[in-house]
Amino acid sequence: MFTDIEGSTRLARMLGDTYRAVLNAHRSVLRAVLSDFGGVELLTEGDSFFVVFDNADAAVAACVEAQRRLAAHDWPRPDAVPKVRMGLHTGRATPIGTEYASAEVHRAARVSAAAHGGQVLCSEATALAVTATYAVAGRGPMATAAAATLATVDLLALGSFRLRGFDDDERLYQVLAPELERDFPRPRTAEAPRHNLPAEHSSFAGRSAEVAELTALISHHRLVSVVGPGGAGKTRLSLAVGEQVLNAYPGGVWTIDAANAPGGLPAALAAALGLRPEPGRPLIDTVVEQCAERRMLVVLQTCDAAPGLTATLAHRLLSRCRRLDVLTTGRAPLGLPGETVWRIPPMAPADAFALLRDRAAAARGGRRGDDDEQLAELAARLEGSPLAIELAAARLRLMPPALLARRLDDPIGALDNDACGDGRHDSLRNNLEWSYRSLGSRAAELLRRLAVFAGPVDLATVDRCDDDALGALSELADKSLIEVLPGPRYRMSAHVRAYALRRLAEAGDERAVRDGHLAWSLDILDRVAVDTDGQPRTVSLTDLGPYVAEWQAALRWAAEGGDVRSGLRLAAALNPWWREYGGAQEGRSLLAGLFERLGADAEPAELARAYLIHADLTDDEAERDEVLRRAERAARRAGDPALLVRALGGKQIRLDERADEAAERSYRSVIDQAERTGVAAESLPAVLALAELFWRRGALTEAAELLGSARQLEAARPEDRGRRAVDWLLGMVALRRGDLVAAHDHLVVALRSRLRHGFRGAAADAVAAIAVRCALGGDPTTATVLFGGAEAARGARRTESFGAFWSAQQAALRMALGDAAFDDAYAEGAGLGFDRIVAMALAVEHPDLEDGAARFAQIAR
Repeated sequence: MFTDIEGSTRLARMLGDTYRAVLNAHRSVLRAVLSDFGGVELLTEGDSFFVVFDNADAAVAACVEAQRRLAAHDWPRPDAVPKVRMGLHTGRATPIGTEYASAEVHRAARVSAAAHGGQVLCSEATALAVTATYAVAGRGPMATAAAATLATVDLLALGSFRLRGFDDDERLYQVLAPELERDFPRPRTAEAPRHNLPAEHSSFAGRSAEVAELTALISHHRLVSVVGPGGAGKTRLSLAVGEQVLNAYPGGVWTIDAANAPGGLPAALAAALGLRPEPGRPLIDTVVEQCAERRMLVVLQTCDAAPGLTATLAHRLLSRCRRLDVLTTGRAPLGLPGETVWRIPPMAPADAFALLRDRAAAARGGRRGDDDEQLAELAARLEGSPLAIELAAARLRLMPPALLARRLDDPIGALDNDACGDGRHDSLRNNLEWSYRSLGSRAAELLRRLAVFAGPVDLATVDRCDDDALGALSELADKSLIEVLPGPRYRMSAHVRAYALRRLAEAGDERAVRDGHLAWSLDILDRVAVDTDGQPRTVSLTDLGPYVAEWQAALRWAAEGGDVRSGLRLAAALNPWWREYGGAQEGRSLLAGLFERLGADAEPAELARAYLIHADLTDDEAERDEVLRRAERAARRAGDPALLVRALGGKQIRLDERADEAAERSYRSVIDQAERTGVAAESLPAVLALAELFWRRGALTEAAELLGSARQLEAARPEDRGRRAVDWLLGMVALRRGDLVAAHDHLVVALRSRLRHGFRGAAADAVAAIAVRCALGGDPTTATVLFGGAEAARGARRTESFGAFWSAQQAALRMALGDAAFDDAYAEGAGLGFDRIVAMALAVEHPDLEDGAARFAQIAR
């Protein structure tokens, strides 16, 4: 027992010489009580006492009686009453001379220091040791006095506190008894922490939906594992969730990191909880005993650093502590019964942008730039990876976001710093190295082989990489190196791919693996381009879309060191995609690489095909004409009439009044050449150009007749069937004739086909033509809205030669509606988006169904 007078210095200054009498009276009262209850006074210094008892009952009873006698004593004046605080603790101590040597003595002193004047506090050890039965069982007047006093005593639990100089928590109790004060402020010591969640150095951006989802999971499941690739933000998310659920766990939220626990996981958890090792007892037993009845959450971080040990600890805690929950983070699940595995998704685009903007401002000295649009584009390239975003923000000290985004084809080269540290979150390479080292040889080899694929692959493709790949694939998925998508399909992030490609090159297998990918790409091309009966399929950009990235990756390899002829096949397949959706510059660059590797012994037909693709991809007339001349020469050397007709038909003659007749002669010459050499279908581009020329002249009958004969040519050309250019031009002819029924029929057929096959620019032309049909049908507002909506296809390949016609029609609509109404309707269409504007065009009522239409009347009868 330790006691002292609260505010003794102030009391001494106030009382002056009278203080000595008060101090002596205080000592006399305490010594009389100690004598009655068997207390041994070891030390008295000033106003303090250090006393020991042979049992806790007597000690508690002595404190209660001392407080009563102090309150009842006749002091010199009312404000001279000394307020004595008392503290009790029960423990073992070694006697040395007339003193005791033990940390328990210091603990008792700290319990007393936590009390207020007039208050008696005791530790949990003393509270457990106090039993009325023990006092009753004693013999003699002291035991009888203690029992009588304890009969009126109660203990009030005040909670856990951290005593100065001690790392563990101490539960303190206030001794309550009649005639003692009851109401005091909280003890004079730091309240025991309810968590060890670290204070973050930077803000936690976004992830509100994930925090809510994970919080709900924890409330229903005792073991939840947050699983995902390194750098995905698992640790920050789990700590944010810990903060969120703190009030639901009176026993606290405690986190340890398996990667930073050199003394072992039980020791790390014990240190977090403030527990001391006990001699001769395993520390895990001490931890389990302390946690057995506490409602608490344990967060185990980086479990993949020691998967077996973390699984063992989690199992032990959950089995022995029925009110305890466990939240783990790692790149793979623990594999325990009852485990709920929650895979962390990439950051939502808005959250990724918010995080990048915040970190970019910090990297720039707290200044926000005016480059939010560039930052949004950069964030979109970082695949929602918080680690990549943090590294990218640091790079923005060196370069603007747009320039950095262009370098992200190799994210490791763009974001990693050679001078970075060895920590797993210091660079993308370190982060991925952590996961790669844990892979088995089969899984590591499969990862390297899958890295050459540009996008998700199906199980059949994985089996092609490894005949018995299921086990290795499962390991890669469990360790978050690939993502399992519905289908199922298997996706590798750009960061993992960049790392695995480096590993592939180091292993010396790159040529063989990339050649295999090139062969696979050709197999896919054959499957897409050829029907089951061996006939060429209609070229559909919709069908090509899923494979474009793979074919471009295979084509790059062909241009660098793979098979050139295979590369030319892929370039021919990609040509319509590049022309429709952009990529002409990259296409020309890849063709240049193929040209270099073709060499002087290249077959003329191969050269001609390559030159024709190049001509399709250039907008420079001089360059186009030169390439077409080369294609013509190569085709003549090859003796290939189809290639020759394509080369001759590709020469563009500007359609104006001065070149009108020359253009007609050129087109007829190509048509005659094709018919003469038995390749009439190759003349379709020249036939369509000649029909357009007739349309411009107003020779509508000649145009219609020519187009009627072109249907068979179009049907014979798989690359042109999906565009339905013949129907579209027949619709344009019908518009000029004022035949709205025929125009509607042809244009709707063309629009549906172009949409189905992915020709977005050509579909926009069809929408514009339907707008003209609406204008001629007396609906100028719908016509204007459709014209505005056609602009939503900006960037797609439009038919430039009809631009003047569209402009003239829009000028007429402006005259009819007035400037304000026209601008409003046009803006409305532009704001609808292309998909909705197409639906609107297809919903235009057929002329036969309009009120008063003759055909409608006949059908009605």
